Amino acid sequence: MKLKVLMLAAIGVMATQAAWAANISVTDAWARATKPGQPVSGAYMKIQSDADARLISVSSPAVPRVEVHEMKMDGDVMRMREVQAIELPKGKTVSLEPGGYHIMLMNLPKPIAAGEFIPLSLVVESGGKRQTVEVKVEARAPNQPVQNSH
Repeated sequence: MKLKVLMLAAIGVMATQAAWAANISVTDAWARATKPGQPVSGAYMKIQSDADARLISVSSPAVPRVEVHEMKMDGDVMRMREVQAIELPKGKTVSLEPGGYHIMLMNLPKPIAAGEFIPLSLVVESGGKRQTVEVKVEARAPNQPVQNSH
């Protein structure tokens, strides 16, 4: 009887955790391939959430430093800066793309070859709770066309 109560309590906790977790969808994830001596690259993707959420950080076991950035016009000058979070409005697709929001891969230990996959861990906050979404981004040569993969 005691075991049954504990099992029901554990199921209740798991159901509660699932209830707050936003359902996050990531598509078209890619990064720029690099050349020897090039210490940075950018990663891009489309993110959609079924609840209001925020992308608050990104990390990778393959890249020493990962930051979330925005490129924005400041008068006549395009400026890039790190941002603390990217809003993910419920039901809307947010594009991380060249010239806008993107993920900077910095202090690369080696070049990223076209076709290589880089693991990224996206930390998303929704309803005061955090969850991690694991993504593998494929490196593409600068002149390689972007393919839609839904």
